[in-house]
Amino acid sequence: MRDCQNLDEVRERIDQLDQHIIQLLSERSQYVRQAAAFKKDKDAVKAPARVESVIHKVRQLAVEHALNPSIAEKVYRAMIAGFIEDELQEHERINPSNR
Repeated sequence: MRDCQNLDEVRERIDQLDQHIIQLLSERSQYVRQAAAFKKDKDAVKAPARVESVIHKVRQLAVEHALNPSIAEKVYRAMIAGFIEDELQEHERINPSNR
């Protein structure tokens, strides 16, 4: 991270980061869709224990990177909820008999 000299620079860096974040979210989404093929049912897609494991991990990572862990948790819970919806749709598409 570099120090910015004015608000325009701050916004420019945020815009650049947003581009990277979206690229990473897209890549994560593709892996989530692949995971749907390996899960036997909707409960496996929802995987509440896995969700909590991820939340625990990202809270620890947040502390290591000087980010408020509550922010990381809120962002990840929202992101995971969206990905679960997407994965459920993919799971239904490839396993129509599991509806």
